[in-house]
Amino acid sequence: MKTKEERASEARLAALRPTFTAAQARHAGVSSRDLALLTANEKLDELSRGVYRQVDAPETAHLDLLAVCTRVPRAIVCGESALALHELIDDIPSAVHIAVARGSHRPSISYPPVVVSQYAADTFDLGREEFQAAPGERIPVYSAPRSVVDAMRYRHRIGEDLALSALGRYLRTRGGSAVIDLQNMAERLNAMSAIRPAVKAVLA
Repeated sequence: MKTKEERASEARLAALRPTFTAAQARHAGVSSRDLALLTANEKLDELSRGVYRQVDAPETAHLDLLAVCTRVPRAIVCGESALALHELIDDIPSAVHIAVARGSHRPSISYPPVVVSQYAADTFDLGREEFQAAPGERIPVYSAPRSVVDAMRYRHRIGEDLALSALGRYLRTRGGSAVIDLQNMAERLNAMSAIRPAVKAVLA
């Protein structure tokens, strides 16, 4: 039979989101000791240092993304991770790619593997959308046009072949406004020199 303390702890836990931080748990009245006990009793999974998920939460294929975005809420999913979410590449990224605004603190995360990029602060939120990583849980991600433009801008990082492949799939699958949407985004990011010749080559 559960003790009164255990029942109270579980009630406080139920008031938290499926994925939460240790700080959020403490704010709700769940102590560090309680977190350790609940994890040991397999009531919680620790996804990353200080990030927990309730074991009865809905299943998702995006646990690493949830862990990182919960730990760094100001970050936006970018690069290969964003391209994969938009189904513009077939590759499964070996790390979670996130962007933070240039000049802000650069997070250091040992697990899950994370690649951190710093984007200009004045265009950091440009193209920001939300992706449902699990029922009721959404994470910030760059839009498909922004992700493709960034891939071309930073193709020396992710590889020319991968960037061009994402561009080609975007143009084939996003309908008649694809080129205009891409050019509008490129203009706002001052990246037309990278996009214009690539689009012409893919459409040739």
